[in-house]
Formats: sequence, structure tokens, C-alpha cells
Amino acid sequence: MDKLTERLARCYTGAVHDVLRMMGHENIVLPPAIKSIAPEMRLAGPAWTVAGHLDRTKTRHDTLLGWCTLLAKAPAQHVIVCQPNNHEVALMGELSAHTLKARGILGFVVDGGSRDTELVVEQGFPVFCAFLTPADIVARWVPDRFGEPVTIGAVTVASGDYVLGDRDGVVVIPAAIAGEVVARTEEVVATESDMRRALIDGMDPVAAYNKYGKF
Repeated sequence: MDKLTERLARCYTGAVHDVLRMMGHENIVLPPAIKSIAPEMRLAGPAWTVAGHLDRTKTRHDTLLGWCTLLAKAPAQHVIVCQPNNHEVALMGELSAHTLKARGILGFVVDGGSRDTELVVEQGFPVFCAFLTPADIVARWVPDRFGEPVTIGAVTVASGDYVLGDRDGVVVIPAAIAGEVVARTEEVVATESDMRRALIDGMDPVAAYNKYGKF
């Protein structure tokens, strides 16, 4: 795991969001329907993007070969961010999660479905998805683009952008400013710790805002 990913993983999405807003960036949070399959799941790291589409003319072999190709192409120490262009089938399941975890993938974010939820949660592979369904991709879905930008809601994600996911959702950091955003977020988190202690000790909230410049 690279140092920036380690540092980002110690942050939380709300603080990263606030820093990006202060830097003038909008369209940085994935749609609120995309949530972790278990409340305690978190993910952080550079994105590797993939897109695909429904195609019911494809055979079982075609779709499973396409899916295994996706699993094989995914680079270690990245978070897969997938735009499947459908809300019908699951794009993650138990065997795929085992495979990706063993290959060093840091997590999976999809504007679509996931399944085998209890089994995926048990192995601790982070998955953020829009819905759960038992329906799978077989003879239904194929990937068609790897590593090219994808759009999820109002957010365009490019490979190399950084993503952070926690119980609040998923925030996306453009690659060009990722280092600066993480550094600023670390400063914000430190300031919030000082302010939190002051408020717990009874400091007036207006005085706290005037002293620390945030709330």
C-alpha cells in the first residue's frame, strides 16, 4: 500500500469533502445510494475504472470469460470503480471478492448491484454498491472499457483518482491534487480534535468557531 493511501485511510469522508469544497471542487461525492454492504467497511486508494453493458445475446462462456478478464486486469493496490450501466444484476459476489482480495485489490465500488453479501462481509473485502440482488451477470453482462473515465451520478472518475469510502459514502479526489487534499485533511482532523476537546470542556460554540474557524 502506498503512503498516500495509508494516510487517506486514516481520514474520513466528511473531512475530505469539506477540504475539496474549500478548494473549489464540486461533484466529488458519489450518489448516496452507493453504500457499503456492512457499516464498518472502509476503503481507500487509487481508482481503476471499468465499464460494461447488458447484452443478452452473449453466451454463458462469453460473459464469464469477460468477467474473469476484468478480474485478471485489475491492478493490485487499487480500488475498482465500476459503471455497469444497469441496475439489474450483481457485479460482485463471493468468489470474485476472494479472487480480488487475494490479488491485492483494495475494494470495489459499483453503481450497480452486489450479492453473496454475508459471505463477502465475512471475508472483509470492502464493497460499496447501489443495491443487493441475487441476480448475476451470466449470459447478461460484459465489460467493454478498462481504465477509461466513468461517470457515476454527477461525478466523473478517472483511473488514478483517489477514492475514500466509509459509512457516510464515497468521495473522489482528483489525482492531480490528491497529495495536497490529504495533507489539508490531516490538518483539519487535527484542528477538529483540538476543538472537540474544547467543546467537551464546555467552551462556548461561538467562541470555538471564532477560534478554530470551522464547525
